[in-house]
Amino acid sequence: MKRTLFILAMVATVSVAGAEKKETKMDKAVFAAGCFWGVEAVFQELDGVIDTTVGYTGGKTENPTYKEICYKETGHAEAIEIVYDPAKIAYEELLAYFWRLHDPTTMNRQGPDVGTQYRSAVFYYSPEQKATAEKIKADSQKKWKKPIVTEITEGGVFYPAETYHQDYFKNRGVHHTGCHYLRD
Repeated sequence: MKRTLFILAMVATVSVAGAEKKETKMDKAVFAAGCFWGVEAVFQELDGVIDTTVGYTGGKTENPTYKEICYKETGHAEAIEIVYDPAKIAYEELLAYFWRLHDPTTMNRQGPDVGTQYRSAVFYYSPEQKATAEKIKADSQKKWKKPIVTEITEGGVFYPAETYHQDYFKNRGVHHTGCHYLRD
């Protein structure tokens, strides 16, 4: 009897240990839509968004700092890298939010923030992301009177911003996101 129980216990252990774990593959999206603080705050509210990092991308300077992107010709935009669960939220949905949370018809500015670092851009990392961005941009254009000026550009290196920029509004208990809010 003891031997039978021992064998059953071993079989159960091996079965549990050998069971394959289903791992959900996370995807990433990178957008620029003006000051990254407000953009991050809006995307953090979405179900399926696992993590956000604000930073800089789209330029030529390696490891840029906030001061450099504001006062030098780095070519970078303030951007947000979003890690999301595609089983909970689709890339298409993220893009739809992106075009609603800022004014994509203003060149190099959002609200009071002016400069190329505040431009509207989608950085794609696959041909599928590019095609989807172009489709959703065309669909979104129907809702705007002026032409959308958002760049759709191949993604490159994303440089995380300084620590004090990460989770900026959340860490300060601020609920106002400036010019970033969902428009109809």
